[in-house]
Amino acid sequence: MREMLALAILKPIIFSTINAVSLLVLINLPPAVTLLSPCRNSCGNIAINYPFGMDDGCGAPQFRHMLNCSSTNDLFFLTPSGSYKVQSIDYNKKTMVVYDPAMSTCSILQPHHDFIMTDIQSAIIPPTSDTVFALLNCSIDSPVLNHYSNLCFNFSGHSCDELYSACNAFRVFHFLTNTTPPCCFTSYDTIKFMSMNILDCTHYTTVLNTDSLKGIGPLDWVYGIKLSYTLPETGCERCAQSGGTCGFDTETEGMRCLCSTSSNSTRQCGRYRLIIISFHFCLQFTMWL
Repeated sequence: MREMLALAILKPIIFSTINAVSLLVLINLPPAVTLLSPCRNSCGNIAINYPFGMDDGCGAPQFRHMLNCSSTNDLFFLTPSGSYKVQSIDYNKKTMVVYDPAMSTCSILQPHHDFIMTDIQSAIIPPTSDTVFALLNCSIDSPVLNHYSNLCFNFSGHSCDELYSACNAFRVFHFLTNTTPPCCFTSYDTIKFMSMNILDCTHYTTVLNTDSLKGIGPLDWVYGIKLSYTLPETGCERCAQSGGTCGFDTETEGMRCLCSTSSNSTRQCGRYRLIIISFHFCLQFTMWL
């Protein structure tokens, strides 16, 4: 009886111990959307994507020093003959439309100057075939009216004589000579190899999208220069997919994948994170007191 009473007053005391095992796992994660790019990606309302760049080392080296973002957030295309305001960049069609503020148009006559590009610009980002250069107030001795008359053409049923009759800015040439001075619609290749002095024309203007101007008068033409660029094959897609920005080494001009303001890679950005996975288990035993 005494033994049974002793067992009755015994209370179980449960001891538990919790143990944990942690594993360190290094995994490759997709790039974070907050990755800080070392390159500016816009100027005003114009996006700056590969192959272009405003900061040295950004974009493709072939396009180095071609763009400048002004203090007023206006984007300019830089050439030996001056700075041309960029109106738009179409990355799907690989075209850029630029405008020369000092160029004559149907509404304003400007002092004449040449449109000059570097050799590399002429090779990788030349004016498109539907950008026409109108040479105005040419001398009768102009080479494009004599030996090289085959360089002149009409487009969409238009002749450059229409500019003299439709545009106030160009009528002055008719008033000064009491005749219609010679003019010439031509392509960029003509002015690439012959300056305005050699062409013996006092002014020029440029018209873009000429293939769609049939039946549309000069007052409604779009004046400017459309450039068509080629995309260098450097493996930029791999870099972009890893969250990086395509750029280049400023000394060697070798391709670089710019991952952050302080991190570069040769081809792509690696984003690794250390993950701690813990497994918990409980050991339980009971003692009777």
